[in-house]
Amino acid sequence: MGVDTLPAMGGQPFTAPESRDDVERYLRENDVEFLFAQFVDMHGKPNAKLVPARLLDDLLSEGAGFAGFAAGAIGQRPNDPDLAAMPDVTTLTPLPWRPEVARFACDVHVEGEEWPYCPRTILRRQLERARTLGYEFMLGTELEYFLVRRREDGSIELADPLDNLDQPCYDMRGLTRNLDFVSEVARNVTWLGWNNYATDHEDANGQFEQNFDFAPALTTCDRAIFFRYMVESLAQGRGLLATFMPKPFDHLTGNGAHFHMSLWRDGQNLFEVDAADDPRGMGLSELAYHFIGGLKAHARAYIAVTAPTVSSYKRLVVGTRSGSSWAPVYVSYGYNNRTQMLRIPAPGRVEDRTVDGSCNPYLGAAVVLAAGLDGIERRLDPGEPTTELNLHELTDEQRNELGVELLPANLLDATRELERDDVIRAALGSTGREDYVDYFVRTKRAEFKEWHDRVTQWELDRYLQLF
Repeated sequence: MGVDTLPAMGGQPFTAPESRDDVERYLRENDVEFLFAQFVDMHGKPNAKLVPARLLDDLLSEGAGFAGFAAGAIGQRPNDPDLAAMPDVTTLTPLPWRPEVARFACDVHVEGEEWPYCPRTILRRQLERARTLGYEFMLGTELEYFLVRRREDGSIELADPLDNLDQPCYDMRGLTRNLDFVSEVARNVTWLGWNNYATDHEDANGQFEQNFDFAPALTTCDRAIFFRYMVESLAQGRGLLATFMPKPFDHLTGNGAHFHMSLWRDGQNLFEVDAADDPRGMGLSELAYHFIGGLKAHARAYIAVTAPTVSSYKRLVVGTRSGSSWAPVYVSYGYNNRTQMLRIPAPGRVEDRTVDGSCNPYLGAAVVLAAGLDGIERRLDPGEPTTELNLHELTDEQRNELGVELLPANLLDATRELERDDVIRAALGSTGREDYVDYFVRTKRAEFKEWHDRVTQWELDRYLQLF
């Protein structure tokens, strides 16, 4: 079993299993009655079957069967054979609020073979490529969410009507009013062994962020899926909605899910050097700068995956009610500057701020890793950082002088960039029927068209009697 954590729920803290024997012992000693066999579709939606824990042997050998076409965007047609969700035993995760139930994160198989449309499988393959090059990809993520209520007419309002400051970020009173909820989430995260180290009232009214430790990328992505599910479930139990939607309110800051990235080998962070040994003074190695070069080279394409919805591009703007959107609009990097796309918050890691709450973390991690590895393999120079600039005040003339590229302004433009990026295409793989990129682009363009074809109230208000 792994390293113990400090108990958070009155009883022994959970320790992640390393083997089937560990799983069997935990289920027996903790009276676990049911198991969720859970996998995700393209959009990151968790799908699951609830299986009696007494059938663990069958679940591990045969998986849980699903009619894949009914489960969402996972590449199945109505005439395809059933898919099987095959558990990864190391991902057993008890539901802290329902301890008789636990979850396995699963990989999707069809007729005994890995299913290439499975996002978790896509990431595992990219991680294996990194390992063959001698790298372990370490990842942390910052998942922001709003607590809201739905009105009778279908619109939403903040769950906390007193949360109305123009600049509510870090508001102690707002945190206090929601302390029962956020502290339950924090205790659960720490009890699970992830170590909640901070809870923030974020920049928007009704918005929160609860952080946990970085880990190997696959582990972090498994945790991100469970974290979103847990927060949503706990909110619904209180008659509320928790949303990770990138931009639920037009006048407020949106929900990010920034990635913090580094490459390791034998327990050593290969991105970190002493700041005195870095000519740019940021405490990054030459390898890290090549990784950044790859991120910059492919950002306009991979953003279709890290910011994958129509709503995503309404977050990637300059200003909001508080004075800043805290979101990138340019392909750039710099030291501890939150207007950058790639921020260097401390020596040894790179933060990608394009990633938002709608991102499928498995796919997002796969594409940023592929971009970074391409930068390493081609020894790409990221250019000089734009640390001192407030990029939200950059004029077109300044941008042209600096040679700073704009990020795509909408999902359609992003899919066009993605479609012609051979590195990201290779990273997402071929399914045998098609490249996954083509499936992804087709799905997202249909989503964009559905939104674009709607006539909104804003259009009626602006144009109905204008001419």
